[in-house]
Amino acid sequence: MFKRDGKWWVSITFRGKRIRRSTETQNLGLAKSIEAKLRTDLIEGKYFDKYEGERKTFGEMMDRFMKEHSPKVAQNTQDSYRASLKHLLKFFGGLVLSEITVKKVHEYKQARKAAGGGAPSINRSLAMLSKAFSLAFREWEWVKDNPVSKVSREKESSGRDRWLTGEEERRLLEHSPQWLREIITFDLHTGLREDELLSLTWDRVDLFRRVIIIQESKNGAPRTIPLTKTALGILTDKASIINLKGIVFPSSATKKINAQNLNRAFNAATRKAEVQDFHFHDLRHTFATRLAQRGVDLYRISKLLGHYDISMTQRYAHHCPESLRGGIEVLEDSGHDLVTVRKTASVSNA
Repeated sequence: MFKRDGKWWVSITFRGKRIRRSTETQNLGLAKSIEAKLRTDLIEGKYFDKYEGERKTFGEMMDRFMKEHSPKVAQNTQDSYRASLKHLLKFFGGLVLSEITVKKVHEYKQARKAAGGGAPSINRSLAMLSKAFSLAFREWEWVKDNPVSKVSREKESSGRDRWLTGEEERRLLEHSPQWLREIITFDLHTGLREDELLSLTWDRVDLFRRVIIIQESKNGAPRTIPLTKTALGILTDKASIINLKGIVFPSSATKKINAQNLNRAFNAATRKAEVQDFHFHDLRHTFATRLAQRGVDLYRISKLLGHYDISMTQRYAHHCPESLRGGIEVLEDSGHDLVTVRKTASVSNA
């Protein structure tokens, strides 16, 4: 037996198969009794026909998900979870987990579509539901599989392809207050997500190595971002006038800037600058687009953006002609066959 998150877990190997499950109690005596019952069920051949999902409700699964998993992800993802949960509870709220089948999940998807739900919103809800079932299956042993994994996602459009031109950038910065100008410029040189930027603290900044460390990316893995001279200059200037503790880009009350306040100020600046159809998140797209246009390969762009899968970065592929050109230039004068083809072509044209 061992403890995890304050509760006792049992670990038993039976006929070559390892079984780990939580006893859901902090009481060692009760945990040992549960372990003894588990061993009896194994010997009598009853264990593998029984799952917690026969009595655990959907609401119980999502409560545990929101308490244990949600706090580990970025704030934007937590906000998305809360929005998705409202839709999910309306459909699955009265069910026990064993009643949620592949067919039932498909019916949920169709119901959302019939109600006018967009593909991105439906897919976010399915992703959350799939993650919850994955935990219930792999870690909590409440269910025998993940029914959501067998349901296809809705096809989404390739997304916005809006980036800032040099002239638009100049106008936008001219019509922004100093604090916003720093944030805009820094984001154009780092490509951070909004919450990553607003949550950046000085203990994640290394001015000597010229990097920042994003500890909690959207995909759950930390990433290190090298700083350009412009980004480093912003941080160096700020470091010379403020205490190197807490938030790097704080509000006037030295707290984390509220995202709604940031977007309100940003939208006001875009209106004054006459920059049409441009959102704060498009600064991140501008960062990636400019890298692609300057020949940076998609793999490196993906790592800088913190994408979990490089397929998410494919939207910038059409901006990479020079990078592709560099890829084929290695063939120039590289082999006998190519030289022969060129000479043959010259003879045939004579």
